[in-house]
Amino acid sequence: MKSCAPVFKGSNVSRAIRLWRGNEEHCRVVGTFADGRVVRLVASPFHSTADNFVALVVLDPGHGGQDSGAMCGAIYEKDLTFDIAQRVDRLLQAQGLATLMTRVGDSYVSLADRAAVTNRARDCIFVSIHFNEGKKVVAGVETYYAEHQAAPAPRLVSWIPFFQGPAAESPTLASQSLARFIQEAMVARTKAPDRGTKAEQFFVIANVGVPAVLVEAGFLSNKDDIAKLESNDYREQMAAAISEGILRYRDVLKDQQLPLAVTGAGTE
Repeated sequence: MKSCAPVFKGSNVSRAIRLWRGNEEHCRVVGTFADGRVVRLVASPFHSTADNFVALVVLDPGHGGQDSGAMCGAIYEKDLTFDIAQRVDRLLQAQGLATLMTRVGDSYVSLADRAAVTNRARDCIFVSIHFNEGKKVVAGVETYYAEHQAAPAPRLVSWIPFFQGPAAESPTLASQSLARFIQEAMVARTKAPDRGTKAEQFFVIANVGVPAVLVEAGFLSNKDDIAKLESNDYREQMAAAISEGILRYRDVLKDQQLPLAVTGAGTE
C-alpha cells in the first residue's frame, strides 16, 4: 500500500487538495482541510469516486473576523456558525467522510474565496451555515439552493469578486435534493418551525459547480430561538440534523447510482 504523509502542512487549501487528490486511491483524510492549517492523510484503503460519490464535504461557517453577521447582545452569528460547523465536521468524519472548512477560528474569508476553494475540489458538496434575523417576530429554520448555478470558472478568474459565470439552463436538482434532506432532518430533530426550502441566488451557492445549499438555522432576532441556541444540547441536535441530511443525500446517490455533479473544464 502506498504510504501517506501522516501530517501535511499546506500553505493553502489548493495545495492541500492537490496532495490529497494525488493519493486518494490509497489514502483517506483524517482531520479537516483548512486554509493554511494541518491536513492529515493516513494510509488506508480508499474506494473510488464511483463507489463513494461524495468524496468531500465543504463546510462553510458564515461570516468571521470583522464580519460578525447577525447579532443579539453578546451573541454573534459568526460564533454560532463556527460552533455548528465544527460539530458537523466531527460527526461527518466519524462516518468516514472527508471535510474541508472554509475558515478556521474567527477569521475573515471572502465570499469569492469560499466559492473558489470549493470549485478547486472534486466530487464534493457545499454546505454554508448561517443564522437569520428579521424585523418581524419570526422563528424557524430554512434551507436555500440556487436556482441557477455558475459553472466553475478558470482558476484565475474564479478568484475575482462578484464574477458571474454562465448560469445553468435549469435549477440544480442535486442542490434541491440536498436542501430538502437537510431541511427535513432539522425540522424532525429540533422541532423548529419549518420555513421550507427556497431558491435564492446567494453568492456562495450560485457560484459553485457542485451541489450546494445555505442553511439558516434559526433567528437571532427571536428570543425563543436565542434561548434554544444557547443550549449546547440544542446546537448538537442542529449539527446532527445537518449531518443526517448530508448522509441521507450520499446514501440516495449510492442507491440510485447517480453522478454527483458535472464540473466545468478549467478546474484542474
